[in-house]
This record gives sequence, C-alpha cells and structure tokens, in this order.
Amino acid sequence: MAKKSRVDETALKNKCPACNASISFNPSLDKWKCDYCGSSFSLEELKKFSDNASTDNANKKVDSKEEYNDYVSYRCESCGAEIVADAQTAATFCVYCGNTAILKSKLTGKFNPDYIIPFKCEKEDAIEAFKSLPHGRPLVPKKFSDAKNIEKIRGVYIPFWLFDIGVNGDINVNATRVTSWTSGDIHYTKTDHYKVVRGGTMNYKLVPVDGSSRFDNNIMNSIEPFDYKGLVKYNHAYFSGFYAERYDIASENVFDEVSDRAIYSSKHILLNDIRFYDTKNIISNTLKSSKLNCSYAMLPVWMVNVKYKDKLYTFAMNGQTKKFIGNIPIDKPKAIFYTIVIFLLSFVLAIGGSYLFFKLGGH
Repeated sequence: MAKKSRVDETALKNKCPACNASISFNPSLDKWKCDYCGSSFSLEELKKFSDNASTDNANKKVDSKEEYNDYVSYRCESCGAEIVADAQTAATFCVYCGNTAILKSKLTGKFNPDYIIPFKCEKEDAIEAFKSLPHGRPLVPKKFSDAKNIEKIRGVYIPFWLFDIGVNGDINVNATRVTSWTSGDIHYTKTDHYKVVRGGTMNYKLVPVDGSSRFDNNIMNSIEPFDYKGLVKYNHAYFSGFYAERYDIASENVFDEVSDRAIYSSKHILLNDIRFYDTKNIISNTLKSSKLNCSYAMLPVWMVNVKYKDKLYTFAMNGQTKKFIGNIPIDKPKAIFYTIVIFLLSFVLAIGGSYLFFKLGGH
C-alpha cells in the first residue's frame, strides 16, 4: 500500500544579501557566491542576513515514529512547486526552477548534525578524475572514460558517525628466535620458543562509519581518510548547491563494526611492539573497547554514475581530498592481447637465455 505524501512545510533556500536571488556554496572560494549578481559572502555575512528568514522551521520537531520509507511533500520557496522527498533526504533540488531545497526539519532533534566538512573540490574535478582513469591502466576500455558516459554526477553530504573509542587489554603471543651455525660439515639450526605478553590502553579519535544504508560501505570506506582538521560546526547553509542525506542507521547499530576496527588496529600496534623475534603469532587476547564519545557529521562526496555498454558503474570522490575510487571494467580483447604478448616475450627470453647458456657453456 503506497504511502500518502503530506505538505507540512516550506523548503528553505539561502538568499543573496545583495539581490535576494538563490545563492550556493562555492568550494574553490570557500564562500557563498551568487551566480546572478556575482557577489560572494562568508558564512558570518550570510548568517546575519538569513538568521531571521530561516527561523520558521528551526524548531520544528521530527516525529520519532516517522518511518524511513515515508514520502513527504514540501513547497519550493522560489517557485511554489511541490518537492517530494523521502525521509532520509535533507537537501535536494526543485525540478522546476533548479534551486536548492533545504529540508531543515529533517535535521532537527536527534537528526541535527554536530559537524560538517564543506566541499573543497567541484564537479569539474570529479569529471577530470573520471577522464583520467586510463592513465597507468592499459586495460581500461578506450571509450569508457569518455565524459559522455557520465549519466549522473552529484555532490552529496553523507551522514557519518565519528566515534572516539578506548581499547584496553593485552595480547598473548607465541614467538620464536632462530639461530643457525655450521661446525665442520654439519649445519645446525636452533629454534627458541617464547611466550610474550603485551598490553596497554589506546584511544582512537574520530573513527568514521557511514550512517546511511543507501551507500555502499566498501565505497565509503575506500574514500577515507578525511582530514578532520576541516571539521566545522554544522550549518545548513553549506548544503546550498548540493544534495544531503540524513542517517537511517543508528549509532548503536554500527558500534560493533567500529569496535572490531579499533581492536584489530590495537592487536597490530601491540604486535609490532614485540621486536627481535623471527616469528610472532597471537594466541589469545583480552582486548575490550568502550565508546568514549560519538559525533554526527556530514561529509562531502561526489557520486559519479556511469553507463557503459548497458551496465552501470558507480564511482565516488572524496569531496575534500579528491581521492577517487570505483570499479573499472577490463577490456577483454586488450587483456588477451597483453597476455599473448607477455607470453611470447617470456618465451623468446627463455629460448634466448637457453641458447646463450649452452653456447657460452660450450666454450
């Protein structure tokens, strides 16, 4: 049974203080720039202008019983058109006038982020990164990286949980030290076995986990790390010109994943502290983790959807560091050709080496 939509608020937009037109965040300037009059403003300047205009929805409560598959309607402040969004969407665009629609009530109460890392690179950077894929990758199909194959590209603020985690305990290790010597015609090898214990307390800050079920965790993990020096206090104005999602996975449901990562790292830190042994194997550990703090942050990602030979490929670029990742198809004819070439070269080198060996050996 289809969910009924409801019109319950007006979508917000940021307005230019100079001409009152829609204004968007410009990553290269680190300011908000109006494409209509050319003016640009800092966050402080924009806040002075927009604080009074944006308070209508600031205190609107989110229904804690709201289902994540509900669809809700909003009115575009620019043209009055109806904007339909699902429960996770926090910022989108009006399909009629193209203005950013910031659904601020989706980000109040428990959904209100603590921090945000603003975009530092633009759409053109993501396009260039995609076009550069063949560099150093001879097996990429020749026409795959053509910009015409990009079906959709969008900048999205993706919800992340940032955990501070403490790990305490020790590891028990079986270690060996091998010595060898020769006496006369006999070669001796001696293996000494040791039981080694290492323990300690380790604290990890801002360990990230994707809080949205809509994005592939492997992709989100691969575009890390973010530079958390760029974290600033959350302000919805940064959403101007971009899409945004709110979390649909609670922090308590991803803590085990973060805990496993922290304990895994702790094992290797303690193991690397055991030196001067030839082999080291962990046989048991008492490591336990505890949550020290958890913050909710919106992190910038360029999502690039590519269609090539009727198949869809998804790429992502870290909107702060420009790290670009995704699954790349292999040109099978090229792969076969290179395999044959490598085989023939190896064969020729082997025959040539054998010929020289026997020829020189004959003298």
